[in-house]
Amino acid sequence: MLGYILKRILLMLPTLLGALTVTFVVIQFVPGGPVEQIMAEAHIGAGGAYRARGDTDAKQIAELKKLYGFDKPAYVRYFEMLKNFASFHLGRSFMQNKDVWALIREKLPVSISLGLWTFLISYLISIPLGIAKAVRDGSRFDAISTVLVLIGFAIPGFVLGVFLIVLFAGGTFWEIFPLRGLTSDHWAQLAWPARIGDYFWHLTLPLTCLVIGSFAEMTMLTKNTFIEEMRKQYVLVARAKGLSQQRVLWKHMLRNALIPIVTGFPAAFVGAFFAGSLLIETLFSLDGLGRLSYESIVRRDYPVVLGSLYLFTLIGLAVKLISDILYVVVDPRVQFQAVGK
Repeated sequence: MLGYILKRILLMLPTLLGALTVTFVVIQFVPGGPVEQIMAEAHIGAGGAYRARGDTDAKQIAELKKLYGFDKPAYVRYFEMLKNFASFHLGRSFMQNKDVWALIREKLPVSISLGLWTFLISYLISIPLGIAKAVRDGSRFDAISTVLVLIGFAIPGFVLGVFLIVLFAGGTFWEIFPLRGLTSDHWAQLAWPARIGDYFWHLTLPLTCLVIGSFAEMTMLTKNTFIEEMRKQYVLVARAKGLSQQRVLWKHMLRNALIPIVTGFPAAFVGAFFAGSLLIETLFSLDGLGRLSYESIVRRDYPVVLGSLYLFTLIGLAVKLISDILYVVVDPRVQFQAVGK
């Protein structure tokens, strides 16, 4: 396995390099770079139009280009970026004048809160529900739960979020849940039990939006995997020997049926942090990685864009490797030596 892992790590390098190179090249052709953004913000007139100031603006533009390194050729900036990223120096934000690592750390509590609890709640619901649907395949329970799961999957999270705000966050009807932030302003003065309650009180609506649309796929995957296992020869033999359905399910089928689910844990876990939360963060005024990435793209804050892409791509490649290794842990029949031949 060690040889396979080393080979996969070596293959990560061109993938990572390719993602960074494509993004860097695209950035060179995007109109309205960070210098133009700063100049436009500095000289917006009362009518909303940019007011050019001749030589003064030309000097300011030259100074800004030198400050941010845009006075150098693109290939020089490209190799400087690779050198810095090799030592995990992600640079400083043009717009916020902060280290990119510091900005990511500031936004992590929101993304961790949304991602971790969405992942846990989704799996705690979807796996037992999928098993129950497989055992009762074709029953009324299976049909009703399938309809409900698919309806939840079909409703966009932000649409559900608007509905919940109108209904429960003071929009029109009841003002039960807060609409802004991860905790209350006086959170630091609360006792620990009250802090925990306040934290989940703020997370209730965003998590509801994320969870309802996220566990449908895993529920159906669990159901279909268990149904497929039920039709295999070893299950039929076990039942022919007189073993109870519960014993066959939990002792013989469970490990085999959970292989595709368990090996998908790392990707689902990381995906819950970085995917699909931008609209929810915006809707509930949560300042997480989704909003940071979006605002950086809009404002042409290239160090944050490239630094975030580098970090997320690296995490994604590592997670893919961990998923493959889990195949061996869960199913010893998989041998990577055979794959490498």
